[in-house]
Amino acid sequence: MPNKKIIFSTLFLVVSCIEIYAAIYNDKILELIFKPLITTVLVLLYLVSVSKPNFWFVSALFFSFWGDVLLLFPKDYFVLGLLSFLITHIIYIKIISGFFSKIKLSTKVLSFFAFLIYFSAIIFLIKDNLGELFIPVIIYGLVISMFGTTALLNYISNKASENLWLLIGALIFILSDSVLALNKFYSAQPIFSNAIMITYIVAQFYICKGMIAKNNLKI
Repeated sequence: MPNKKIIFSTLFLVVSCIEIYAAIYNDKILELIFKPLITTVLVLLYLVSVSKPNFWFVSALFFSFWGDVLLLFPKDYFVLGLLSFLITHIIYIKIISGFFSKIKLSTKVLSFFAFLIYFSAIIFLIKDNLGELFIPVIIYGLVISMFGTTALLNYISNKASENLWLLIGALIFILSDSVLALNKFYSAQPIFSNAIMITYIVAQFYICKGMIAKNNLKI
């Protein structure tokens, strides 16, 4: 009989494929059902894969769940969805920053500056269409830049595979958020909508994979 990890990994793959199909073909009924299941199944996969779950990581997936649900209704709850994912990123920063300590200040500044340049380029493209969301989007962008910086510094401090997975997850998450911003505030394109969901799923999976490996290293 397959173990629980294999069962929930397979279930996550099935849920992800159906959600991507729903996004591509704009099937709102399937999205309502399967989008909230992404983080639900992912947290179950995490829980059956570790002996001592990280409270903060489970909390991050909890806020991601609500972000997914709220962004199913972007016209009414976009800001609340943004807030949910802002909290998710702050928790990820807290978790990953606890994995390393001694990093040169110059390395920290250069790492953050790289993400800041990327963030500034996105803002330059969308600034004219932000309106009253200008400040919230700026705050969100700075936080995800810090998230990317933290993941990069963690990998620089220890180039282990689990830290690489966390970095890949962070970078793809930033890419997903960037495409979402371009789609909403610059030029809405069908390919953007599809890319948002695919990159989001991959990002969350890699972060979860890294967290599972981190937990099992402690045993």
